[in-house]
Amino acid sequence: MPFNQPPPQLGNQYEDDRALRSLLARMLPGEVLREVEPRLRSLGALAGDELYQQQLSERLVEPKLTQWDAWGNRIDRIELTPLWQRARELSIEYGLVATAYERAYGLHSRTVQFALVHLFGPSTDVYNCPLAMTDGAAKALVAAGNGDLIERAVPRLISRDPAQAWTSGQWMTESTGGSDVGQAETIARRGEHGAWRLYGRKWFTSAATSDMALTLARPEGNAAGGRGLALFYLETRDAEGRYNGITIHRLKDKLGTRKVPTGELTLDATQAELVAGEDEGVKHIAPMLNITRLWNSVSAVAFMRRAVALARDYARRRVAFGAALAQKPLHLDTLAGLQAETEAALHLTFFVAELLGKEECAALRPDELHLLRALTPIAKLTTGKQVVSVVSEAMECFGGAGYVEDTGLPQLLRDAQVLPIWEGTTNVLALDFLRTAAAAQMPLRKLIQHCCAAVQDERLRRAVETIQATAQRSENWIGNASAGGAEQLEAGARRYALTVGRTVAAALLCRHAQWSLQHESDARAALACRRFVANGIDLLGNIDLANSRALALDERPVAFPGASVASSAG
Repeated sequence: MPFNQPPPQLGNQYEDDRALRSLLARMLPGEVLREVEPRLRSLGALAGDELYQQQLSERLVEPKLTQWDAWGNRIDRIELTPLWQRARELSIEYGLVATAYERAYGLHSRTVQFALVHLFGPSTDVYNCPLAMTDGAAKALVAAGNGDLIERAVPRLISRDPAQAWTSGQWMTESTGGSDVGQAETIARRGEHGAWRLYGRKWFTSAATSDMALTLARPEGNAAGGRGLALFYLETRDAEGRYNGITIHRLKDKLGTRKVPTGELTLDATQAELVAGEDEGVKHIAPMLNITRLWNSVSAVAFMRRAVALARDYARRRVAFGAALAQKPLHLDTLAGLQAETEAALHLTFFVAELLGKEECAALRPDELHLLRALTPIAKLTTGKQVVSVVSEAMECFGGAGYVEDTGLPQLLRDAQVLPIWEGTTNVLALDFLRTAAAAQMPLRKLIQHCCAAVQDERLRRAVETIQATAQRSENWIGNASAGGAEQLEAGARRYALTVGRTVAAALLCRHAQWSLQHESDARAALACRRFVANGIDLLGNIDLANSRALALDERPVAFPGASVASSAG
């Protein structure tokens, strides 16, 4: 019989996730952990078995748009995949949005919510996408204080009743630009009895099947730019089930997230309601963006964890050159680096979730508020870059099998690639962080000092010294770059933001490693900390704008500073 390689397998994704279980043991009170652990274990079993197998079996199944019926009527019906329909049921049953708003666990509710999301996401074909926007819409409506909309929509957005539960879209992107929403062309006109109607084209709507959406539009007569936009609430269908002035032109043909029904659509006299005022829409949608960015970070960590789990299991099954990959020193070193990146990302992301939970329970100190504002974009951009690198490297651990579609592994990389793009690219988020960096500098310094001061084990000393030195270098850089002018500051914003993100992640992981040594007698978090720091946390460097321009635009440089080396003729 010819040899057939056994494929990688997944077990219970909660029981097998040592890093997540250790984090929750430290972060959650004992009574909370005991109450939620059965749900985590149950969802972990589904994620590693039933849902994962369904995901593999539906690899080629994608949503389908039918625009016309047999008699020529425009219907724009979107059929979702069976796994997405199952994911909707499970997300409601497990309260993946509701948990955050029920607040049954007080300031720990967000931690519990995102632990569930972490387990759920990788096995459900990016159903995290509509859930993130649903959570974000609930947050934005509550923050806006619009009583009528809060009463009508929020109970549905956070419902545990499948007959009542809604999902929401976040319709911002137009063909004029993604992050630069100030160029939006959608117009809002006030009609009879003060009702608003929207007219425009939305180029990329990631929840075309949602029940409602929050969207930006410019009331007629408003000034150009972002400040002239207003935030509107709309329901996608009327009481009879007909589209509310919405025409779906096509579903986007994307590199990844192909199970997500992303539509290009036109709003034509779409009935809508103002959420909060006739301008400053970008400010009013900001609470939604902050929530979706955190969901993005959790999804990134979850994808990293899934890729490493599959690669680790495969290493024990795959024999090459007379031994299992799990016995090969170079392969072990590769997997160790990936695990370290995953654990650091986990601690950075769940620290932001912890801050959000405290804010929602009015338990956040002023310095922690600055941390929440600064670390939300930092966590998103840091984990967004990590996930693509980690998943790509994990695919390589499978050799040629990682490149073969019916193993399901290429889909993991394609889906991960969206995470540094959605909700703000790395450069956009780096500039976002710059706007909060001055206020966050002292809180960030205190956080890193607090984490490092908690470390007593001598084996972590070198990691602590590197973290402290990099944090100081970051502070020096922002001071020098600010003195150098706006262009110098912007040019280095990406490296600065990633350095801050990796430094904070390392400090948080180091603090947890000390706790795990003391309370669990487990050195694995400490090993992850040392390896993550060794992977590199300092990405700063000197930037010459003239040379950058020459390279970026392939132009001859005006000058090439530095010592020249003359050639000799012999």
